[in-house]
Amino acid sequence: MPEDTTEENLQARIRGNVLMALSNKFGSLVLSTGNKSEMAVGYCTLYGDMAGGLAVISDVPKGMVYELSRFASGESGRIPVEIFAKPPSAELRPNQTDQDTLPPYDVLDRILKAYVEELQSPDEIAAAYGFSVDLVRAVALQVDGNEYKRKQAPPGLKVTSKAFSVGRRFPIAQKL
Repeated sequence: MPEDTTEENLQARIRGNVLMALSNKFGSLVLSTGNKSEMAVGYCTLYGDMAGGLAVISDVPKGMVYELSRFASGESGRIPVEIFAKPPSAELRPNQTDQDTLPPYDVLDRILKAYVEELQSPDEIAAAYGFSVDLVRAVALQVDGNEYKRKQAPPGLKVTSKAFSVGRRFPIAQKL
């Protein structure tokens, strides 16, 4: 059988188990790494990169993560410039980029802000930004279909006007 997301998720889950074991051993808190863009569309692995006790950036869109990282790196170069130059990737298979399965983050983040925070409909978002209504509807379906994952995520810090969880209540199971 050909490889698919099963093997990719396995890799993320092994990493999550190792981090949780280190947490147990040394009494440390594992910080979940999923940002708002990834958490919104389910581009995160239960018991993998979602493992942890606190989701520090779960309400920070991917574009803002890059902005904050550049700011934090500043003149020191603590974060190598190559990190900012390469396309975003979960790095779960060779030559993978997030845009293989997601819209570019500048597009995705605008759709998510309008849909999640401003409660606009897919038709309104498509008209306002000139995006394909099919694209916006597909993103909205991903958001709605991944509520079950967000319910299992560690608590996060609220940064935007509407965070998932307390700021936005939706059913876990839905017919899409």
